[in-house]
Amino acid sequence: MNISVSPAGITNPRVPRQGLQDIADAGFHSIFLEMGMCCPPQELERAGMADKEEAGQPEGVSAVEQPGMLGLQFARMEGQCREKGLGIPVARAPYFLRETKRTDLWGRMMQIHEESIRYCGTLGCGYLVVRPWQEHTGFALSKTSLGSEWEANRVYYLRLAAFAREHGVMLLLENQCRWVNGHLVRGVCSDGREAAEWIDRLNEEAGEERFGFCMDVGVCNLCGQDMHEFACALGSRIKAVILRDCDGHQENSLLPFTCSVQGKQQTDWLGLIRGLRDISFEGELVLDMSGTAAGFSPLLRPHLISLAKATAEYFCWQAGIEAQLKKNPLVVLFGAGNMCRNYMKCYGEKYPPLFTCDNNEKLWGTSFCGLEVKPPKALKKLPQGCVVLICNIYYREIERQLRELGVENIGFFNDEYMPSFYFDRLKEV
Repeated sequence: MNISVSPAGITNPRVPRQGLQDIADAGFHSIFLEMGMCCPPQELERAGMADKEEAGQPEGVSAVEQPGMLGLQFARMEGQCREKGLGIPVARAPYFLRETKRTDLWGRMMQIHEESIRYCGTLGCGYLVVRPWQEHTGFALSKTSLGSEWEANRVYYLRLAAFAREHGVMLLLENQCRWVNGHLVRGVCSDGREAAEWIDRLNEEAGEERFGFCMDVGVCNLCGQDMHEFACALGSRIKAVILRDCDGHQENSLLPFTCSVQGKQQTDWLGLIRGLRDISFEGELVLDMSGTAAGFSPLLRPHLISLAKATAEYFCWQAGIEAQLKKNPLVVLFGAGNMCRNYMKCYGEKYPPLFTCDNNEKLWGTSFCGLEVKPPKALKKLPQGCVVLICNIYYREIERQLRELGVENIGFFNDEYMPSFYFDRLKEV
């Protein structure tokens, strides 16, 4: 699983040096290129207006008016990424405001998206997220005989497919919400089964796997969706996942876990992690915290970006727990308590440990959840390739203890996002 972070809110494409340096210093190796930074939806809303000054459009020629300028506007960012060793594996093409009323920009957007594809090919960026047209933006629905959102999008995406093939780019559809009388409701591709059908039909007509899916967690939250069900419906079609938090009512891009009310998370992280586990997701994990980053002082952003990196790694670890168990058939647990019990309930039959051990002398020689409980010194004689999984909240303390015992192959288990678990807690002995 590759981790990328959106530079939106962190840096400006015209003066990107410091922000990209902070991203590299935090340990990120790639960014998510948000092309809307240089071709924002607010400018698209004003496209073609005669009096630009009155409309408030920035001075100078923009990619909205001249799509061929798109790559040039990212030239400095591209150069700085190359200098700092930051890759660009996935990008998102410019898009409309959710509440837009423009119905005359099909041709203009086609040019912008073709230029986005061309630029991705130049960068070696393999994935480009292109949002589907919705009913209120797809003029083809009202001014041609195409007749449906699917048909309008089918025509549009298949026109882009040949261009994408030429430049070695896969196009990713993205789940959408739409603006209705001041409220955000479910939009195109917000149903997982329908989105999966769209991907399959597009690939069939393209004659190759040219289309995939990008799951936007923020949109799932705004639409009140079951993320586990959504992810499972799409399965391996999901090539990228955008992690962002919000309150479920207003669109925002906050650092995961930061939007909580009285300690309760507003995003279904449990459903998301379970879903990514079940589909064995190994694609692009994109962290979008532009809202949080923009609200922080530039002096504090390096610390925030470091926290963001740790957060993204935590998601990788949680989503990949079962994948790691598959790779390590020989496992010993450290801990004979609640976390060990939940491991045995979820994975004990599928990935049975050799035994467990504990620092509590009273438990040595007893049986716990069908496992023999041994003293820590038993870990000095483990079979080659055996992993010791710490099943206890005192991770750092126990890790130091294991290393002092000469144990090098150490893993961590956590039961926060298990498919099932015990609700009662064992009393300490």
